[in-house]
Amino acid sequence: MDPNSFPTKGNLMLAKNSLALAKQGYELMDKKRNILIKELMDLIEKADKIQNDILRTYETAYMALQKANIDIGINNVMGAAGAVPVEDGITIKTRSIMGVEIPLIRRKEKEIKPTYSFYGSTESLDTARVAFERVKELSLELTEIENSAYRLAYNVKKTQKRANALQNITIPKYEELTKSISNALEEKEREEFTRLKVIKRRMNEAG
Repeated sequence: MDPNSFPTKGNLMLAKNSLALAKQGYELMDKKRNILIKELMDLIEKADKIQNDILRTYETAYMALQKANIDIGINNVMGAAGAVPVEDGITIKTRSIMGVEIPLIRRKEKEIKPTYSFYGSTESLDTARVAFERVKELSLELTEIENSAYRLAYNVKKTQKRANALQNITIPKYEELTKSISNALEEKEREEFTRLKVIKRRMNEAG
């Protein structure tokens, strides 16, 4: 038997304190869950917009690329594509939302300029280059948002689980324990009061 369940005033105080802490914990978990859900919904809305932007930008890029293939030939387009440098300016940091670490993907600011000669190129090739550059930027944004959304969703589920445990198990347990100890102490006090009355009556009778 748990010694903390014995009907003493000390255990009653412990039970009441544990109940208060459990209720406070539930309120914090509930607040955290609501904040995370709001952040998650905002990210989902942003992700939908960026995905649509990516699709539209890809359409522009591929239409321009097809025109460039016709204008200057596939080999020349491939040569221009091969001159594009490898992306090496990406950094990843994190920020915290209610204790949840989510990524911050940043790309080093640099001047966007052609890596091919203007001689022999066309406006369609420039349009394709700019559009694909924009796709790269949007893809980085989408990657950050999707990763953040995954982490938030995972923590919403974990927070919900903890809140449910507090609400359905811990709080009822300490409510029942507080009630049980209080009832036992009250019964003990009534018995003590009755016993003292009997002793007093007998003393009066004897006197």
